[in-house]
Amino acid sequence: MSRPLPLVLYGAATGLLEPLAPAVLHRRAARGKENPVRLAERLGRPSAPRPEGPLVWLHGVSVGEATSLLPLVSALATVRPDLALLVTSGTITAAAVLAERLPMGVAHQFAPVDAPAAVRRFLDHWRPDLAVFVESELWPNLLLGAKARGMRLALVSARMTEASARRWARWPASARALVQAFDLVLPQDAATDTRLRDLGAATGPQLNLKRVGEPLPAQAGELARLREAVGARRVVLAASTHPGEEALVAEAFRTAAPDPAEALLIIAPRHPTRGAELARELGATRRALGQGPTGPVHVADTLGELGLFFRLADIVVMGGGFEPGIGGHNPLEPARIGRPILTGPHAFNAADIYAELFAQACAIEAADAAALARHLRGLLDYPAIARRMGEAARAYAQRQGAALDQALALLQPLLPA
Repeated sequence: MSRPLPLVLYGAATGLLEPLAPAVLHRRAARGKENPVRLAERLGRPSAPRPEGPLVWLHGVSVGEATSLLPLVSALATVRPDLALLVTSGTITAAAVLAERLPMGVAHQFAPVDAPAAVRRFLDHWRPDLAVFVESELWPNLLLGAKARGMRLALVSARMTEASARRWARWPASARALVQAFDLVLPQDAATDTRLRDLGAATGPQLNLKRVGEPLPAQAGELARLREAVGARRVVLAASTHPGEEALVAEAFRTAAPDPAEALLIIAPRHPTRGAELARELGATRRALGQGPTGPVHVADTLGELGLFFRLADIVVMGGGFEPGIGGHNPLEPARIGRPILTGPHAFNAADIYAELFAQACAIEAADAAALARHLRGLLDYPAIARRMGEAARAYAQRQGAALDQALALLQPLLPA
């Protein structure tokens, strides 16, 4: 397949710039953005041998995308135990979560940068039979290099924003070449379906992998220890928060529950590296330092423990929806554990899920700190209502499981024999 001129120029430019990649990666590692021990993987140099036999490669760039793949990975490992499975991600946070949650025997690597030599080394070593990308990964060198080798390609739970669609529409031939490289495209929602079709994709049924999954894990002994430390206080958890949101939630919490003997606020930032900064700003204790939730505010700045804190919470405030431009985070994680959910007005990334949760009285939108304080006070005053909201949220989450069976059925013809 001949490449449109912009993709030819992209390949040439990334090839010319590729000698600079090691220096860029080292600078990113110095800022905590890359794993310094595994930088070679980002250059396409593997740190693990390729297993024998057919191999399926699944890729999700960051925590949300990578964890949404976990049910699909587990299902493939169950229904096709003969397949070797490789999962790649692009961020160190995603890699840490995957290290804890991938099934035994599934390999993990960091995805290569989208430069010709790095892509070639990666594909030469792993030789996947099928590649499954989740959400919005359209890297030209990687996609077209894989296609040129005869690999089958699937884009599942695809998401494309209006801004991304406008950018790709400036190069229609290039966009068409990329989206038509996929043998299967399953959009997350109707808006993405329309945008991908406009770019030339042949889309299939809608599939949102973030609707599928098991409750996040938690250690029973540690949960019991934390419950003892919390005592009779009610727990409000602010999960996956971003800069600017913690102060807003803390203000609302202090307004709603000024008595520290009544309630405890736990903040689990989206990026745990912000834990020290948040603890200073809020006068909070820190989980990462081994401190317990003794004060009115506690920062849960560790990886892989959200399941623990969702279970500890009486009320969950989902972050990412109070500051414009972030888009919110997956509310099904607390829903699967049966917790009432509050969010802000900017949770557009999960707008369809939230709309259904709102309609079924599983979640509430708070426009600002004052509204959030009112809703927190209401749920603290009426715990029976909070419990009913949580039960409705759990029932809603359990009804989403059929999507995984549909995804497996659609992927089946692409799997190696």
